[in-house]
Amino acid sequence: MARAGLNAERLVRAGAELADEAGFDQVTVSALARRFDVKVASLYSHVKSSQDLRTGIALLALEEMADRGDAALAGRAGKDALAALADVYRDYAREHPGRYAAARLPLDPATAAASAGGRHARMTRAVLRGYDLAEPESTHAVRLLGSVFHGYVDLELAGGFSHSAPDSQESWSRIIDALDALLRNWPAA
Repeated sequence: MARAGLNAERLVRAGAELADEAGFDQVTVSALARRFDVKVASLYSHVKSSQDLRTGIALLALEEMADRGDAALAGRAGKDALAALADVYRDYAREHPGRYAAARLPLDPATAAASAGGRHARMTRAVLRGYDLAEPESTHAVRLLGSVFHGYVDLELAGGFSHSAPDSQESWSRIIDALDALLRNWPAA
């Protein structure tokens, strides 16, 4: 019998904490059982597998970042909105590195469609409305922003900018300025 108080939501949240502490690649049902001092089998009444647990953490992370993004974008447009959204991803990754890694877990199409992933795309498109880009250019811009935001954050988290000047915050600010300039002067097809 499973320990009282354990349920899928509590296990996903505990798995998210474990991901932030030890790394997303360390999250397994076995590791979570050790954390709760229960037998692995007792957790299988709440999660089907380690993959199921990892998917739950990914969905939680996507939801948390989307909630932060919605709040950060409220009432902003143009460069202010661009910087706000970029900072949501960077700040979240710094605060929750394991959850941030989880948010990039490949999901099956049905799970992805039901996730907060669509909210992320809508937030990015909302930022781009301030730059008046029509399709297919706005799709190219969505991909550019995602690549820059997530690429920079991944490199920064890996320590890629920690051994050189200027400070990575200065580079981040310059990148936002450069993206704003590029979006305002988007090249013709």
